Amino acid sequence: MNSVDFLLTNKDITYEIRTEIKRLGRPIPDLIISKTDVGKSRNYSRNFNSSVYDRFEWLCGCPKRNKLFCFICLVMGGNGSAWTQEGCVGKGRHKATA
Repeated sequence: MNSVDFLLTNKDITYEIRTEIKRLGRPIPDLIISKTDVGKSRNYSRNFNSSVYDRFEWLCGCPKRNKLFCFICLVMGGNGSAWTQEGCVGKGRHKATA
């Protein structure tokens, strides 16, 4: 089961189901995310590296949407940010890390 997609598409989830999703753990798929930044003298390419999951224990991924989300925020009901609604693909900052 893709718990991120399930949490995003089902808003009326019982406490018991949320607890089970939390128990199963956050999904940490290897996503295909890349970004090219234009510099003064050359372009820079960045690609997703799954080691980011080790640095940020709240981070999870959704292979269907190919985006990153805050697992804790999703399970607890979210706060309406990009980390819980649309997902992130760049290097956006989460309030919990600021």
